[in-house]
Amino acid sequence: MSDNNGDLYVGIDLGTSRSSVSASNGERHVVDSYVGWPRDMVARKVLKRDILIGREALDNRSMLELHRPLERGLIKEGAERDAKAVRELLRHLLSLAGVSDESRKKQKVRAVVGVPAEALRVNKQHLREAMEGMVDSLIIVSEPFAVAYGIDELLHSLIIDIGAGTTDLVVMSGRYPTHDDQKTLTNAGDSVDDQLMTLIGEHHPEGRFTIHMVRDWKEQHSFVGKGNGRVKVEMPVQGRPTEIDITEEMRAACESIVPPVSEAMVDLICKVEPEFQNRVRQNVILSGGTAMIKGLGAILQVYLGEIGGGRVRVVKDPIYVGADGGLSIAKDAPDSDWEKLAG
Repeated sequence: MSDNNGDLYVGIDLGTSRSSVSASNGERHVVDSYVGWPRDMVARKVLKRDILIGREALDNRSMLELHRPLERGLIKEGAERDAKAVRELLRHLLSLAGVSDESRKKQKVRAVVGVPAEALRVNKQHLREAMEGMVDSLIIVSEPFAVAYGIDELLHSLIIDIGAGTTDLVVMSGRYPTHDDQKTLTNAGDSVDDQLMTLIGEHHPEGRFTIHMVRDWKEQHSFVGKGNGRVKVEMPVQGRPTEIDITEEMRAACESIVPPVSEAMVDLICKVEPEFQNRVRQNVILSGGTAMIKGLGAILQVYLGEIGGGRVRVVKDPIYVGADGGLSIAKDAPDSDWEKLAG
């Protein structure tokens, strides 16, 4: 199925850690943002594949030249292999949505892609180049705006989209947000991972672990505030599986993003016209994978108490909300908003 004019509409949330796609034909998928090529002829013989994408690439990383090609939600600069990896990731997402060279002969594909709120013009151009030949028309929007559109929170709201590479904030005032309505921070999921990696290494130097293990532990056990018990994980110590308590390390790493995010939240609210500030304070919305840290909404709500109080809530579906919002924008956008791509 597609819309009445025969076009297929697609919303893509291109993320540093995970990317999601929603399409007007009902397809909806999420993929880990990893792309890998076999390291040598032995790896190619074992894998029987020329390229692996997503969780499959991550699980077979010992045999792969593995790329995580998005940095802070943007295509890495100056790396030809990363640029190719982004194209392969986009091609894979579109194929999951039912897009192929053959299908595009029968219907046009219009895609809306979300990028960090303060993405530079050159980064947007890299994305346009990556999408050429895969879709017919493109709109690039800020990720938090796509979230706001998808959940119909376009007036008197503050969206805080916390992903792996960036935290993006936008105040919605019933129109397209301007530069002054938005902020992008690099304090996000990856910075929590780096902090957790450092703290565990300092406190448990005898243990052996990788950044991939740390990310898995965070996704399973992340919290701020009091928490609900101890966080115990297993890692090798001199080759022997050993249980280690990382409760305090987890708390400290997760809470490291709270001060910068709360400061940016308060700063944006203070710029809102005075008579509308209370409405915005009562309508602060968290989205993105890192927004699922237990207790994060409650602790940010405490900071709102410093400027009169307010309410913070987490969207029901943090993983897909950006892609769903992109799809909603695609369905509603007038022809004049679309940029036609070559190929």
